[in-house]
Amino acid sequence: MKDHKESFERILNIMTELREKCPWDMKQTIETLRPLTIEETFELSDVIINNDWKGIKEELGDMLLHIVFYAKIGEEKGQFDISDIINTLCDKLILRHPHIYGDTKVDNEEQVKQNWEKIKMKEGRESVLSGVPSGLSSLIKATRIQEKAGKVGFEWDNMEDVWRKIEEEIGELKHEIALNDTQKIEKEFGDVMFALVNYSRYLKIDADTALELSNKKFIQRFKYIENKAKERGKVITDMTLGDMDAIWNEAKALGIE
Repeated sequence: MKDHKESFERILNIMTELREKCPWDMKQTIETLRPLTIEETFELSDVIINNDWKGIKEELGDMLLHIVFYAKIGEEKGQFDISDIINTLCDKLILRHPHIYGDTKVDNEEQVKQNWEKIKMKEGRESVLSGVPSGLSSLIKATRIQEKAGKVGFEWDNMEDVWRKIEEEIGELKHEIALNDTQKIEKEFGDVMFALVNYSRYLKIDADTALELSNKKFIQRFKYIENKAKERGKVITDMTLGDMDAIWNEAKALGIE
C-alpha cells in the first residue's frame, strides 16, 4: 500500500508557498473561491457521467486543491486547519457508524441509513430534512428530501403505490390544464416531477443522472441532424419537422447517444 503522507504534505507545502508568493492566490477568500468550487463540482460530475477515469482523477485533484485552499484560509483566520477538518470528519464517521465502532447490530444498508438519521437528530438537528442544502438543484434536492423522509418510515410500501401516485398527479395536472390556470398548472407539473423522482428511487436509479444522460443523448442526436443538413447542403432552419425527425430516427437507429 502506498504511503500517502508524502504526497499530502507536498500539496500542503505548495499551498503555503502559493499563499505567500502568488498574487492571485494571495487575494483569494472563501467568498471568491465559492463559485469556483461550485464550477469544479459540476466539472467532476461531467467526467463521472462520461466514465472518464483520467478526467475523474484530474477533477478530484482540483477538488482537493479547493479543500486545502479553504483549510489554509481557515488557518490564517485562526478558525481551523487541515488537521481539524480531517479529525472532525473522522470523529463524525466513527460516531455515525456504531455498527462498526460500537455495539449496534445492523442487517442491511437500510438499517445503516436509519441509524445515521437517528444519530444526526440526537446531534441537535431540528428536522430530518434540515440537512438538505437549500442551494441544491431542484431535481437533486427532491431526491435528497425523499431519501431522508424515507429513512424515518415516510415511504410507500411498494412500487405500485408510487406509480399510482404518479397517475394521480398526472390526472390533477390534466384537470388544471383543462381549466387553463397557469399557476395551478405549474404546481401540478411540479408534483408530477416530484412523484417521478420518487419512482426513480424505487427503480434504484438517480433521477438527475438519468436526465443528464438524456440531455447528452439529445445533444448528440441533434448535432447529427445539423451535420446531415450540412452534408445535404441545407440550412437546418429551413428543414421541416418531418425532415429532422427522419434524421433523428436515423441517429437513433445508429445508436447515437
